[in-house]
Amino acid sequence: MTLRVLDPRQTPQGEAARMAAALPSLGGTVVGMIDNAKIGTERLFDFIEEILRKDYGVREFIRRRKPDASRPVPTQMLAEMSGADAVLAAIGD
Repeated sequence: MTLRVLDPRQTPQGEAARMAAALPSLGGTVVGMIDNAKIGTERLFDFIEEILRKDYGVREFIRRRKPDASRPVPTQMLAEMSGADAVLAAIGD
């Protein structure tokens, strides 16, 4: 048996993925939130949204919930996140 280890930092072409530049501020930004459909995620995001809106001036939130935790984010849902300046994904266990 052969064990194959994949590096998630690599693109299919073998180039290392680069991190996006940090936002200078969250004031006036749009933040996307992808809920993994577990029980506590919605409540966690409610709490995070309240903090980001009140303390950091985030203007708008795009919140979507995956069909279930075991599947990848659907393509259309990812497209809806394209209007966000930053995206959070969380597990609410």
